[in-house]
Amino acid sequence: MTREKFNQIYHRAVERKGGEVNLEILLTTPLNNDQLRLIPDHRWLAEFTQKVFQCGIRWQVVRNKWSAFEAAFFEFDIEKMGLMPIEMWERKAQDVTIIRDLKKVMTIPENANMIHRTALEYGSFAAMVADWPEQDIIGLWLYLKKHGCRLGGKTGAYSLRGLGKDTFLFTQDVETYLRHTGVIDGGRDTLKSLRAAQNAFNDWQQQSGRSLTQISQIIAFSVGDNRV
Repeated sequence: MTREKFNQIYHRAVERKGGEVNLEILLTTPLNNDQLRLIPDHRWLAEFTQKVFQCGIRWQVVRNKWSAFEAAFFEFDIEKMGLMPIEMWERKAQDVTIIRDLKKVMTIPENANMIHRTALEYGSFAAMVADWPEQDIIGLWLYLKKHGCRLGGKTGAYSLRGLGKDTFLFTQDVETYLRHTGVIDGGRDTLKSLRAAQNAFNDWQQQSGRSLTQISQIIAFSVGDNRV
């Protein structure tokens, strides 16, 4: 069981944000399963690639160059990614209009292959993501880590959130809260910590009827340096 009831967390966030209306405005709503299924597979590859490149640098640097990434990689068309020879990938990694990093560039064909294989099994990558139960969202994180390239840690989860899949996030504020309240006490990415966090979020979801996305945001707003 969690150390705090969701209502306690919510009321603290309300107080810190200057009222319930102010707090609710800040919350986002994830897509439903039907909406998720409509996302083309190449957009998942684009999202994964953007998050991989954002690791270790300011996110805005990647955003500022993103139109060049889209052009350089044919809008991340899955079939085209599978046809490009290694020499072409190496040339792409030297393109001055994008961020030149061969190791990160080479995640694109790896993740394109992962998406293609998944689509063959589930009909589309989006269908797999849509049907994955939020009560085991860490299982989807682990799937991306195992089958994808550089999609472990926060990268996979942030990618899912970026395209609207309901997931909590281990932001600094959320992780600090979970540690302070004893929900997790070991390494953030250990299976023990992931399961403990999932169980806690499932409990809060049953109490509140809210999405994992909003619960995660409300926890973040209830702690840290983000008062009104």
